[in-house]
Amino acid sequence: MIYWRPLVQTDLSRPSGAVPLAGGPLWFAQVERLERGRAPEVVPAAEAGTALDALAAPRADFAGLAMDRPRIMGILNVTPDSFSDGGRFLAPQAALAQARAMAEGAEILDIGGESTRPGAQTVAVADEIARTAPVIAALRAAGVTATISIDTRKAPVAKAALQAGADIVNDVAALTFDPALGPLAAETQAPVVLMHHLGTPETMQADPRYDDVLLDVYDWLAESVARAERLGIPRSRIAVDPGIGFGKTLAHNLALIRGLSLFHGLGCPVLLGASRKRFIGTLGGAEVAEARMPGSVAVALAGAAQGAQILRVHDVAETRQALRLWQAINGSRT
Repeated sequence: MIYWRPLVQTDLSRPSGAVPLAGGPLWFAQVERLERGRAPEVVPAAEAGTALDALAAPRADFAGLAMDRPRIMGILNVTPDSFSDGGRFLAPQAALAQARAMAEGAEILDIGGESTRPGAQTVAVADEIARTAPVIAALRAAGVTATISIDTRKAPVAKAALQAGADIVNDVAALTFDPALGPLAAETQAPVVLMHHLGTPETMQADPRYDDVLLDVYDWLAESVARAERLGIPRSRIAVDPGIGFGKTLAHNLALIRGLSLFHGLGCPVLLGASRKRFIGTLGGAEVAEARMPGSVAVALAGAAQGAQILRVHDVAETRQALRLWQAINGSRT
């Protein structure tokens, strides 16, 4: 199988034959031809043939949001044990205040009641619902109109969240943990985020290995998208996430971020969620997760430069400011 990774450019000056990336402001004139067992080769974009269709076609709106520019997804963990902010927003009033603050800069609020950090244990369904659904309902009652995502692997939790006013199901298990979640998303017509993972939170960082991490993750996500389509979820309601930190070493994470543009070949919006993760602390010299904001912003901008349509972050205001400057410099929309 041949894979085509667009070599994405941001410059306002474009050569003849430049191809728009996913219908957005970025473009490419060359692609990297990738094939297992063969050295990568940079060739003119035209050599990708019909593969250009998926790379160039505008993405459908996702949960009512146009995918023609990067959208910020703010993280709200309503948990006692998340790796970065566990316990800070467990109280309903604290969660509501944080969500309203994030809504000033984020188009999507991603609310989760179960930590999926390395080593985390599964949370009972009733507890996860009790942590998330009331917060979502309170946000809607308070007039918050931002798109809301429920970060869960479980159908009952997703159902309660959707009934409370959530719009998106963000599943770190890509519909493999709970067999009822895919049919629920199909029935409710909820957009879904399918994330690559290796193993479970309890085991995923125990010596993860790949033949070729970029191509292995691409193939896994391609099958996940196909499986969702078989369940009745159209590709227009699917976003993909390469799962930075979920069964990945530092080297794996860097390879995925460098090669992120490959995933546009799946024809879905691409979500990058690397905020405050351990590899940022390792490379940036920040042992404490809360001190990893500058590195997290740098990675988010690297994702934007490869056309990522959704940036999942803890530091919403800082990322929004950096993204506005990056867009202004590159002449794209804010």
